[in-house]
Amino acid sequence: MKRAVITVVGKDSVGIIAKVCTYLAEKSINILDISQTIVGGFFNMMMIVDVSAYDEGYQEMADGLEGLGEDIGCTVKIQREEIFNSMNRI
Repeated sequence: MKRAVITVVGKDSVGIIAKVCTYLAEKSINILDISQTIVGGFFNMMMIVDVSAYDEGYQEMADGLEGLGEDIGCTVKIQREEIFNSMNRI
């Protein structure tokens, strides 16, 4: 299983979770864990996903998520799990 971390940050609006989850399902990216919160009108979501069934390259995935973020008014980023873990190790 190849796992990645997706973050979604932006001003809260209706449908952010639905649009992100629909996009991921269409790309055969499975959500393994998800956490979201809204603080002071700002939306923040973090997901651990399984990208092993995704059939395009990593850069295409990152570019597609960035484009989705532009469409929904948020910043959407993805990192490979091992890189995320290395960057956040204490």
